[in-house]
Amino acid sequence: MPYVKVEIAKGVASVDQKRTVIRRMTEVLVEELGRNPEFVFVVIDEIDTDNWGRKGVTLTDLWQQDKPEPESP
Repeated sequence: MPYVKVEIAKGVASVDQKRTVIRRMTEVLVEELGRNPEFVFVVIDEIDTDNWGRKGVTLTDLWQQDKPEPESP
């Protein structure tokens, strides 16, 4: 009974993208491990960007820093 947990930042994937990830992860486990898809579980856990950090800074703050400055008129 394979169980796969995918953690992503909240809001970065659409519903269709998440459906595709679940379908394709299931396909890989069925093809490579010969598992019955009935017993393959895929969970996508969306983490709030305030609760995920990199380089000592939250993703919210990092992504704000990466946004280009608006041009002056």
